[in-house]
Amino acid sequence: MNRHRTFLAGQWRIVVAVAAVALLAAGCSGRTGTETDSTTSGQGGSSAVSADFGDLTEVCQDGDASTATTQGVTAEQIEVGVFSDIGFTKNSEFVDAAKVFTSWCNDNGGINGRTLVANTRDTKLMEPRQRMIEACREDFALVGGGAGLDALGVKERLNCLLPSFPAQAVQERAAGADLEVSASPSKVPGYDNYAGFRTWAVDEAYPDSKQAIGLINGDSAITKAVQQMTLETLDAIGAKVVYNELYPTMGVSDWTPYAQAIKNNGVKGLIFMGSFDQLAKLEEVLTNMDYKLDWIDPNNNAYNAQFLDLLGRSADFQNNIVDLSGVAPLESDEPAVEQLKELYAKYAPDAQITLPAMRAWSSWLLFAKSAAACGDELTRKCVYDNARQETAWTGGGLHAANDLQNPIPPQPCFNVEQATADGWKPADFDPDNGLYRCDIPARKFTADFGTPMTLAEVGKTMDDVQ
Repeated sequence: MNRHRTFLAGQWRIVVAVAAVALLAAGCSGRTGTETDSTTSGQGGSSAVSADFGDLTEVCQDGDASTATTQGVTAEQIEVGVFSDIGFTKNSEFVDAAKVFTSWCNDNGGINGRTLVANTRDTKLMEPRQRMIEACREDFALVGGGAGLDALGVKERLNCLLPSFPAQAVQERAAGADLEVSASPSKVPGYDNYAGFRTWAVDEAYPDSKQAIGLINGDSAITKAVQQMTLETLDAIGAKVVYNELYPTMGVSDWTPYAQAIKNNGVKGLIFMGSFDQLAKLEEVLTNMDYKLDWIDPNNNAYNAQFLDLLGRSADFQNNIVDLSGVAPLESDEPAVEQLKELYAKYAPDAQITLPAMRAWSSWLLFAKSAAACGDELTRKCVYDNARQETAWTGGGLHAANDLQNPIPPQPCFNVEQATADGWKPADFDPDNGLYRCDIPARKFTADFGTPMTLAEVGKTMDDVQ
């Protein structure tokens, strides 16, 4: 395996407010986004590219659409919005995914003959509300994007009855809000999707670590909430936290005091919720001290080649493990993964395929399939209702099956990747469902960490959706 092709940058289990510094420092692939960066035909023109993807057939197709049915939909095209913090993070993963998908789709005739156009809505971290107001004026739906502070725009989205097919949702008020369909949910309200991974780590893989867990968390309001969720789950599974510390979100110049505290407290399992470049510096200090933990969870934002490069000799000395939450690893030989690589090579050869990008791709597939089923009479209600009918959605084989009709409780599947100097490889986690393990249920939180916003809160109902 060539680890420099393993570009999974992981899901935002931590929010952009913490990860952005690392993305800037690491020089993630980026291009300047614009408010309405429309994506149409690909570099390959109309050369023969199959309209099938994985186990999905004829995702896009020619047709004889003739009606301008609603905002963003004419007889010729469909305009959708793609949310991204690209102006702040310089990370173009959602913009790139939109470019590749729309280029491929349009080369196969679009959606019933309508050209698919993606408008980049650059939230610049702090401007989700402003971009949502613009999307409410122009877009038919939101597809394949995400914003670190996504709750800032959800009220406006529900007010204008705009359906959303996000690549990921972050904040409690946004994740699972009405008129949202997550093809591969990165967050399910009221549940800890990582309970299976945590249970496996402390009960099966590294039982000696169960009474010696350490947490280091970026010092922001949102990641502090994630910290509390993690602490609740650790307590519920009987794990003992012996070290719990915050670090400044802008980074630390000297990680020696943290490393010394980890050693002094006898930490054996470390959960790090922050930017992977900072963790690499901490691990360098720990390695130089000759202190090896049983395991380190860098969160799957670190699932990329850059993190391995930054680790240096710590890649083998320490034991970094991440949970991909039921998404196929890029180094796997799954047909859908191989096809995704081929499409990126054709339409965006310089772009990185990341874990959020894979989730974005699944969202685009879901939107396209649901919209195509509406025929000429493409409406928001039709596309939303069609998407919600999927009870075993896998994105063509990119991830474990999700029941979009009944998303709660969430599917419990997890899969663990381990960092090595030679690249990422599957850990020994006893999968029982193909690439995944699905026998440990997702855990429901007992504390109230917030609830997703509803149409009723803005004085609307599903009857208002046309």
